[in-house]
Formats: sequence, structure tokens, C-alpha cells
Amino acid sequence: MPVENTVKKVIVHPLVLLSVVDHYGRIGRTGSHRRVVGVLLGSRRAHGVLDVSNSFAVPFDEDDKDASVWYLDHDYLENMANMFKKVNAKERIVGWYHTGPKLHGNDINVNELVKRYCPSSVLVIIGAHPKDLGLPTESYITVEEVHDDGSPTSVTFEHVPSEIGAEEAEEVGVEHLLRDIKDTAVGSLSQRITGQLMGLKGLLSELNTIQAYLDKVMSGDLPVNHVIIYLLQDSLSLLPNISLDQFVQSFQLKTNDQMLVIYMATLIRAIVSLHNLINNKLQNKDAERNEAQKNAPLGTGSAGGAKDSAKKDLLKTKSATDSKSDKK
Repeated sequence: MPVENTVKKVIVHPLVLLSVVDHYGRIGRTGSHRRVVGVLLGSRRAHGVLDVSNSFAVPFDEDDKDASVWYLDHDYLENMANMFKKVNAKERIVGWYHTGPKLHGNDINVNELVKRYCPSSVLVIIGAHPKDLGLPTESYITVEEVHDDGSPTSVTFEHVPSEIGAEEAEEVGVEHLLRDIKDTAVGSLSQRITGQLMGLKGLLSELNTIQAYLDKVMSGDLPVNHVIIYLLQDSLSLLPNISLDQFVQSFQLKTNDQMLVIYMATLIRAIVSLHNLINNKLQNKDAERNEAQKNAPLGTGSAGGAKDSAKKDLLKTKSATDSKSDKK
């Protein structure tokens, strides 16, 4: 097995993404909007897993009109690699990166230069501009392509699966950075629905890519690649047969069960809201009654005192008249 095929998956750490975005931003402030190039550092794991944990920028320039004219400062690369090796000997050169957004004509030549420091070099295209769907990384390794017509083999890039991974310390740092941009008011259900929606959009994008590829193959613009056709056939074979009566019945039962749960939840929510409304009205009435009872004794006492004084005056007047009549 060739050395290039030993890498089966590439794991990119968040620190690498932040370094690449910072590199692209610093170059962009100078007025240049070209792609930037750097070197990837990391280590290899078992089962062909490549762990990319660090990176550094490298001076790079190229001619937009002629892809064969380019410059990469390999002296700067060697000095930086030696300094990083003194800091962490476990991190070695595992490949290089650029900000793409796609492969360029001179990437094979740049990769051959990086192979001087890493025989199984990996190219990772990291998108500096955010996108709604998918990961911002695309990984490639070089392989020798054999032609059916007997012509000499040529070196080309082969796609390798990539993912974003982090250690515990990096996860804490990323969560701290995301506090300012993450909406804490959004619930977990909303986040799950948003994730499913983004997944469906990504699936639709992949289906459109497959359709565009098949259209080009049918029109003769691209040659037939039997490996890709076999993979598409395997994927289509995994799809369920939705025309079966058993599948339709099972799907309807599952849907009805979910709708029943949603209906019960809505009904319970309405009953709880009415219950809270009634309790609120009762509390307001009790508060009004208590307020009236607090004010009632004051008013009743003054009225009672006025009545008592009036009765006393009447008694005095009556006693005076009785005394006068007795004298007569």
C-alpha cells in the first residue's frame, strides 16, 4: 500500500481554524484578497487517523495568470518548524493548508515541496469565509492515477474525510468564545429542529451535486468512473421501498402517535393556562376584599361615634325637658 493512502481520516482542531482565519485576516488588511498558505502540525493515530493540532503561516505568493509561477519561503518554513519542535516535540509537519476556496493548478507542485519535510503530506483547504452548510475543511492526499489508455500515470488529489475535533481544554475555550454569539434564549428543541433543517439542506446540496455529476457523465463532459457509480448504487440500494403497504401503515401509525402526543401537549397547555387565569382572578378578588376590610373599621368607628354622640345629645335634651316639667 502506498504511503499516501495510509491517511483515512483527518481531524482538525479549533486552534488550527482560528489560526488560519487570523492569518487570512492579517493578509486581508494589507489589501490583498488572495489565498494564504501555511503548514499543518500534528501527529498520527491508529487506523489511519491524522490529528492536526497546530499550524503556522508561511510567506507565499503566486501569479494569477500563470499557475506555474509561485513562491514559498521554505527557509522560513524550516526555521519555524525547528522552533515549534523545541516547544512540542510530538507535533510534526503533517501537511499544509490554503484558504482555497478550491484546488488550484499549482497545488500538486506545492505539495511536492512540502513532501520534503513530510513524505505523506496532506492538503487541507480551510474556508476563511463562513458558510451555512457543511464543515469549513476539505482534506486531500496525493495518489497516482492509472489511465486506461496506457499513458503514463499522473499524480492527482484524492478526497479524504475530515472532521472537527477538540480536546477537553479546547472545548472549554471554544464554549467561552461562543458565549457572545450564542443565543441563550433559544431552547434545546429549537436547536434540534435547526440542526435537522440544516442537515436536510446539506442532503439536498449533495443530491444536487450528484445530479450535476451524472448529467455531465451522460452528456460526455466527464468520463465514467465505475467506483463512483458503484458507491451511488450502494447508497440507492439502502433506501427503503416506500411503496410497500407495511411501510405505509407503519409510517402512518408513527405519524399518528406523534400527532397524538402533540395534541395532548397542546390540550394540557391550554388547560393549565385557563387554570392559571382563574387562579389569578381569584387572587385579585381576595386582594380587593382584604383591602376593603382594612379600610372598613376606620370608617365604621367614626360613624358609630357620631351616632353615639347624637344619642347622648337627645338624652340630655329629654332629661332637661323632663326636669322643667317636674318644676312646673
